[in-house]
Amino acid sequence: MNRVADRRPLRADAARNVDKIITAARQCFREHGPEVPLQTIAVTAGVGPATLFRNFADKEELVLAALHRQLGLLVDPVIEEALAGPDAADGLFRVIDALMGVASEEANLLGAVAGRRGLLTGITGDLIESVAVLLGRGQGQGTLRSDISMTDMIRLLAMLIGVVDTMEAGSDAWRRPVALVEDAIRTERPTRPLPPQAPLPGTAFDSYLG
Repeated sequence: MNRVADRRPLRADAARNVDKIITAARQCFREHGPEVPLQTIAVTAGVGPATLFRNFADKEELVLAALHRQLGLLVDPVIEEALAGPDAADGLFRVIDALMGVASEEANLLGAVAGRRGLLTGITGDLIESVAVLLGRGQGQGTLRSDISMTDMIRLLAMLIGVVDTMEAGSDAWRRPVALVEDAIRTERPTRPLPPQAPLPGTAFDSYLG
């Protein structure tokens, strides 16, 4: 069971505490990185450790809740517009852009998730369902390759989210990999140039990179 998705409605005071904890978690991960102790998050939120653990069993559950909230705020409205729009392929890539924007801004949150395997299914069930709808529509409209499956799409999304490990938090370096994926799955290759290349931070590969 996914406690993030299946969380029951809370009393007003409990809901305020959860909101304070999630807000503090985003701040602490941004300022201190993925290894920040939960005690620090509790202090920043102005709640006791017991309150934090009553709502979140461990750091990963807190991280997933924070990501779930950001997706709801920043990605869900884009999904609604994409599903209502006439061009499914364009809508699909607007959704992917919104998802990658959250992944970039919340890179330190992503870094605190011990395993990425359950990340997509843990926090983005509605997103995956919407991607499936847009993929099917795009294939029906002839704008997306007919041989692309949802298994392919889930792996592509996981791969793109992994790009945040190779860039500075908050960077838009993800735009180039997304454009490459778009080139690969559209039936007609876009005519616009690729977005600019961004350097890999903190690597010893500079002499090999172009």
